[in-house]
Amino acid sequence: MEEYVLRFAIGGIAVSAFAVLGDMFRPKSFAGLFGAAPSVALATLALAIAKQGPGYAAIEGRSMVIGGMAICAYSILVCRLMRRAQWRALPATTLAFVAWLVVALGGKWLLLS
Repeated sequence: MEEYVLRFAIGGIAVSAFAVLGDMFRPKSFAGLFGAAPSVALATLALAIAKQGPGYAAIEGRSMVIGGMAICAYSILVCRLMRRAQWRALPATTLAFVAWLVVALGGKWLLLS
């Protein structure tokens, strides 16, 4: 239970810091980008370092980077399929999910080899 409270506190502090940072930049759409994902990642990494040590946290961090690359590939592909190719949402997201899976599993394979 205390791990969740600690994660909540670290995440809340990080969200607040990133919200202030996002408010300083233009356009304001950066505020959402700075507000969510980095705070969760920072809280997770802080707890991983505290409980498992820096080696484990390094693997977690690399996994987060791979996940970020996979969701980036997914997002770009969905946008291109829906805007340029005029695909409907279900086929576009289904194909993009396959791309996400390839990037994520490929990154895991590279990480393990």
